[in-house]
Amino acid sequence: MSGVFIVTDSSSDLTEDEVASLDIEIVPLTVRFGDEEFIDGRDLTIDDFYRRMAASDDLPQTACPSPGDFEQAFGRAADAGADAVVCITISSDLSNTLQSAQTAADGCKGRLPVHVVDSKSVSSGLGTLVLEAGRAARGGADVDAVVGRVGEVIPRTHVFAALNTLENLKKGGRIGGARAMVGSMLSIKPLIDITGGVVQEAGKARTRKRAMQMLYEQMVRAGKIDHVAVMHGKAPDIDEFLELIAARFPRNSIRVGELGAVIGSHGGAEILGVSWIDGQ
Repeated sequence: MSGVFIVTDSSSDLTEDEVASLDIEIVPLTVRFGDEEFIDGRDLTIDDFYRRMAASDDLPQTACPSPGDFEQAFGRAADAGADAVVCITISSDLSNTLQSAQTAADGCKGRLPVHVVDSKSVSSGLGTLVLEAGRAARGGADVDAVVGRVGEVIPRTHVFAALNTLENLKKGGRIGGARAMVGSMLSIKPLIDITGGVVQEAGKARTRKRAMQMLYEQMVRAGKIDHVAVMHGKAPDIDEFLELIAARFPRNSIRVGELGAVIGSHGGAEILGVSWIDGQ
């Protein structure tokens, strides 16, 4: 089948139905618990991941896909008759995944064009970009139009999250601009802003309920927004948050999903996250 094929990595937190509907290929990261290594989404489900993390004394670690993993995905696209591939990855400031994808793309020169795009985002922010690319490709857009669409949306994409702890980010070395919150992290519910692909402080709440309210206030403050998504890491109060925002963002108008092992490893359990694209 000719046309533009879309590839991304498993930090996009897309569902099986979303992937299947647009023929998107997911290249998985790996997750390690001590000496045990798992392929994200293939031999470690979301439920299994959070159960293991709750029972483990050591925090899980993640590793980016190898160039060979991406080269196999690109090769499958070539074998299927693709005219080109657009590969959109997790922010290069958070992972070396883009570097692996670019190395693989260089290895495919002469076989088919592969365009690697730094999403400057993660989780549902990345997932939304991938879905936009997939819809454009499905509609017959050529590779330049698909890359152009993604490039136009990247700077309008926002991701915020409320965490129960900064411990995972701290130990994983990805705390970025939220470092100032570490000293008091046991007594607060931190909010982070991952817009632009780096972790920045977005606020401090004394209670979980206030953290949810602050997430909602971020959404309202943004004005006209589209492609709203709410993601969570087995948060027991997800329905409470959805009810809080329902007056402006009804559940049937937004994407709701679970955060997978990649984001869960670094953000901890019970994360609540929101993403959107600024309206025009």
